[in-house]
Amino acid sequence: MGARVLVAKPGLDGHDRGAKIVARTLRDAGFEVIYTGIRQRIEDIVSIALQEDVKLVGLSILSGAHVALTTRTINALRAADAGDIAVVVGGTIPQADVQKLLDAGAAAVFPTGTSLETLVRDVKALTEDGDEA
Repeated sequence: MGARVLVAKPGLDGHDRGAKIVARTLRDAGFEVIYTGIRQRIEDIVSIALQEDVKLVGLSILSGAHVALTTRTINALRAADAGDIAVVVGGTIPQADVQKLLDAGAAAVFPTGTSLETLVRDVKALTEDGDEA
């Protein structure tokens, strides 16, 4: 089985179709996926990530608050001594904000239109560290 990953919808955004497609795609690619559902608090996302011992947290954000929510998630993971958990973000993200997210500590950014093949390839690369041996 592949790495454990968490797909989360932080903040007040209630649109989850894309997050469900991503979760299903990652599951079908062999990942063990935990999906939080919509409208999650950052503290709850971090708590679930720690409890489930995930290698990666994927944030799905369509609300426009992607920089703030991603930064808060990364900082909360670091504060919980879990800064080694990769954070990726996808959704309605303007190209101008991609570098801001990377500078905030996101391991990868997947704006609307990113192919599912690219997503799977990049998540595999971020979660493979020899643990499968």
